[in-house]
Amino acid sequence: MSQAESSAGDARPTPDGAVDGSLLLHRDGAVATLVLNRPERRNALSYAAWTRLGETVTVLNADPELRCIVVRGAGGEAFAAGADISEFHERRHDAASARAYADNMHAALEGLLHSPHCTLAAIEGACVGGGLELALCCDLRVCAQGSRFGIPIARLGHVLPWEGMIPLVQITSRAVALEMLLEDRIFGAEEAYVKGLVNRVVAAEDFEAEIGATAKRLAAAAPLAARAHKRNSARALDPRPLNDAEYASAFEICDSADYREGVEAFLNKRKPVFRGE
Repeated sequence: MSQAESSAGDARPTPDGAVDGSLLLHRDGAVATLVLNRPERRNALSYAAWTRLGETVTVLNADPELRCIVVRGAGGEAFAAGADISEFHERRHDAASARAYADNMHAALEGLLHSPHCTLAAIEGACVGGGLELALCCDLRVCAQGSRFGIPIARLGHVLPWEGMIPLVQITSRAVALEMLLEDRIFGAEEAYVKGLVNRVVAAEDFEAEIGATAKRLAAAAPLAARAHKRNSARALDPRPLNDAEYASAFEICDSADYREGVEAFLNKRKPVFRGE
């Protein structure tokens, strides 16, 4: 694997290698894998790592050839153990600096949350604090047995910012969110599944195969349909009645070449080739 680094002023990721020391990018066809690469700090995200992650997600979101983004941690011991608290005296020491820090996280979190591509968090080990916030912004979360979860932010006397609170409540419930935030407890993969934080728990020995198979399925999905499902599932949480245009949008895809390809492939018993057209 190439380890060539982008220059300090260039946010564009290399095709396969390092964005910078804290973030690696691997490309395999229509799948991009982002690896949080600070295993010596349990992949805790520094201010610079949040910056690079946001820049890289922005670039990947604009790539028309991409279909799936996988986010994972290096080393197998942690997905991400949150933000790097050792920087907080400098970077997050009062209301103004905390707001600036959250604004810096915004591009990564919002970029994944609203990505046109399918997104997958591949979770091994600790997935806590800002790491769990990051995972909650992905479409799917698959974890290995033995992974650990929690948002112990109240131990710092801090409040979970809205970019973390809204996905947490939407994916789980207000009751689960309050349990996690008020008790500050770290819990295991099976409990995370029961709470709705993860879609699947996989045996450690099967984890790599399952992540590869899941990414392959996501990349093979019809991209126009995938984007519509992402958009419509978010709209379904809004209690307002659908207007006529919103209702009709579910059928507009039937004018697409992808829809015609899907029907023809089904009738001819072959695998469809979707082009996002």
